[in-house]
Amino acid sequence: MKLYEKLADEISEAVHRGVFAAGERILSVRQASQQHGVSIKTVLHAYALLESRGIVETRPQSGYFVRDASARAAAPGEPRLAHSPAPATPPVAATVDVSRLVLSTLRSIRAHDAVPFGSPYPDPSLFPWRRINQYANAIARRHASWNLIDDLPPGNPELIRQIARRYAEHGVPVDPGEIVITLGATEAINLSLQAVARPGDTVAVESPTYYAMLHAIERLGMRAIEVATHPVDGIDIDALARVIAEQKIAACMVMPNFQNPLGFQMSDARKRQLVELLAAHEIPVIENDVYQELYFGESRPSTLKSFDTQGLVLHCASFSKSLSASYRIGWALPGRYRAQVEKLKFLNTLTTPSVPQVAVADYLRQDSYDRHLRHLRKIYRQQASIMTAMVQRFFPAGTRMSAPRGGYVLWVELPERVDSMRLYQAALARGITVGPGMMFSTRNDYRHFIRLNYSYPWTPQTEAALKTLGDLVTHMA
Repeated sequence: MKLYEKLADEISEAVHRGVFAAGERILSVRQASQQHGVSIKTVLHAYALLESRGIVETRPQSGYFVRDASARAAAPGEPRLAHSPAPATPPVAATVDVSRLVLSTLRSIRAHDAVPFGSPYPDPSLFPWRRINQYANAIARRHASWNLIDDLPPGNPELIRQIARRYAEHGVPVDPGEIVITLGATEAINLSLQAVARPGDTVAVESPTYYAMLHAIERLGMRAIEVATHPVDGIDIDALARVIAEQKIAACMVMPNFQNPLGFQMSDARKRQLVELLAAHEIPVIENDVYQELYFGESRPSTLKSFDTQGLVLHCASFSKSLSASYRIGWALPGRYRAQVEKLKFLNTLTTPSVPQVAVADYLRQDSYDRHLRHLRKIYRQQASIMTAMVQRFFPAGTRMSAPRGGYVLWVELPERVDSMRLYQAALARGITVGPGMMFSTRNDYRHFIRLNYSYPWTPQTEAALKTLGDLVTHMA
C-alpha cells in the first residue's frame, strides 16, 4: 500500500468512527503533513483520494470538510467535469486567425519570467538533456563536417529504426519505410495537411482544439469547422457524421490521446468508429499523437493508425514532449500520402539536421528511455492530482475541470461571468500566466475557460500563485 493510500485509509476510518463529524473541517494540508510526518504531496494525494471516495469535499478558500453520510452515499466521488458548450447554431466553416493571440501570450510568458501555468511546454528540467548533449557533442567531434546528402528525407536510418522498434514493442507494427523525420510534430502536421488539402478547403477539428492545429490551417489558407468534443469521450462522431453529410470536408485533424487542452483518451471502440466513418467517405485524418508516451494508465494507448486499413491516417508524433524539446525531432507516418509528405519535406525545409537525429537515436539505443518515461509519468500523474485538488480548494463554486488521462495540462471551466482574457491580464500583472480559452477555438465559446500547465514542480510559491489566481477568479465571478 502506498503511503498516501495508508493515510487516506486512516482518515477514512477516523470519519467512520465519528472522530470527525459530518460538516466538520479536517486537518489542513500543512497540519496533516506535520502530524503524520509525511510530505505535503503525500497529504494532497491522500485528500484527493478521499474526495474521489466522496468522504471529504473541498470548500473554496476554507479547506477540506467531511461530507454527510447521505451525500457520500448519493454521489461518491462525483466529478465536476468541464464541458464543451453546445453551439447555438450548426457549425460553420470559418477562417482562422489565432496566431497573434498565441504569439503575444507566449511572448508574455518569456518576457515576464512569470509562473508558467500558461506555458504550452513541459518543464525542461525533467528531461535528460545533459545526456543527449553528451551524445551530440561526441558526434560533432567524430564528424568535422556533414555531407548534406546524409540529411535528406526521409531521415537518419538508425533513428527511423529505433522509432519503428518502439511501435513494435507496443504492438503496433510499423513499416520503417513509411516514416519521415521532421522538425518536431508541428512540421509533421503542416506537411500532412499540405499533402491532403488545398487553400480554401474545409478541415474538421475538435472543439476546443490545440492551437497548433489551427495554426496549420491558418498558414495554408484553409477553413476550420469545429466539432463538439466531450471531455471524456472525445470528438462527437455523430456530429462529425452530420457535418460530413452537409459539407465537403477535405480532412479531419484530431488528438485521440491526451488531447490538449482536454486531456481525454478516446476508447478503442470510438477510435475504430472514427476511422471507419472517415474511411467510408475517403476523408484522410491527421492524428496528432505527440503525448503518446505520457499516459497515466498501465500501458500506452492505441492509435488511430492501429485501425487504419486504407492508408488514410497520417500519424504525427515527436520527442519534444517526452525527451527533448530543444532538439525538435518529430516524425510522420503518412500512409498512402507518404511520397507527397517526403517531397513536401524536401521542398519546405530540405533536411532535418543530422546531429540531433543521431544523438536521439544513440540515446534510444544505449540509455533507458523507458525508465525515464516511467519517472516522467509518475511526476505528471502526481502533479495532476495536486493541481486538481488545489483548483478545487482555491477557486470559487461553479468551477469545473477536465480529468486528464495523461499529458500535463488541465482545462478549467470558470464561472460564466469570468472573462479569461481579463483574468490573463490581471494574473500577468501579478507574475502569473494562464492559457486563455480563446486560443483553442475560432469561435467565442471558451471565453470563461483557461488551460493550466502542471508539469513544473509544486512549491510554496506555486501554491501561492494558484491561490492568487483563485482569488482573482472569485473577485471576477
